[in-house]
Amino acid sequence: MRIARFVTDAEPAYGILSGEPGEETLTQLIGDPFYQGIQQSGQTHKLEDVRLVAPIIPRSKIVGVGRNYADHAKELGNELPTSPLLFLIPNTAVVGPQEPVTLPSFSEEVSYEAELAVVIGRICKDVPIERVDEVIFGYTVSNDVTARDAQRTDNQWARAKGFDGSSPLGPWIETELDTDDLRVTGRLNGETVQDGTTADMVFGVRELVSYISQAFTLLPGDVILTGTPAGVGLLSDGDRFEAEVEGIGTLTNFFRR
Repeated sequence: MRIARFVTDAEPAYGILSGEPGEETLTQLIGDPFYQGIQQSGQTHKLEDVRLVAPIIPRSKIVGVGRNYADHAKELGNELPTSPLLFLIPNTAVVGPQEPVTLPSFSEEVSYEAELAVVIGRICKDVPIERVDEVIFGYTVSNDVTARDAQRTDNQWARAKGFDGSSPLGPWIETELDTDDLRVTGRLNGETVQDGTTADMVFGVRELVSYISQAFTLLPGDVILTGTPAGVGLLSDGDRFEAEVEGIGTLTNFFRR
């Protein structure tokens, strides 16, 4: 099931996306599916008549995972972590599909990172690996936009990975997905620059959720970014970047100074 968040001329609403490409419709849901479950209102919209926004604005937190692909760690000259390397991103960093992102004035080296993102569906703490599937609402696509120069100079990554617009999410949430071997690609101005698979992650989805839940109580709508494959590069004014995860879809954003 694909669940999107959208706007027409009213407040943002959630809907179930269905139909063949080019003929998709959204069946609007009643309220917030994270707290009220999946309740269809009966009202429908053509996808072309609405504007998709970020499928979730976390009420609590985004947890990022660094250096979770060996080739990506190697290309930046870093050793692989022996346990998941975590960082936090504020919810003010979130933007949705097709939205423009203003590159931060404090950085001259901003790069893209196509990633699989996990969306939490229920309050949980200290989740055993074998029960992780019970707490996951679904999955979406992320672009973990990073100010590389700030990442090198700052002792913490809050500024490098948490500036406004640094966490595009979308285009929707896929609730049923096997994440063991999904292709993750990134295209810069139409050219493929990243091409990897979640099978190459150092720590898989279940390991990450279980590990993170040992430190933080996870709340409905929290998002976990699972890391990026090799091929990261710099963004410039006027660039278009497309992050795609097999089985979910493509997240497109535009960048400007």
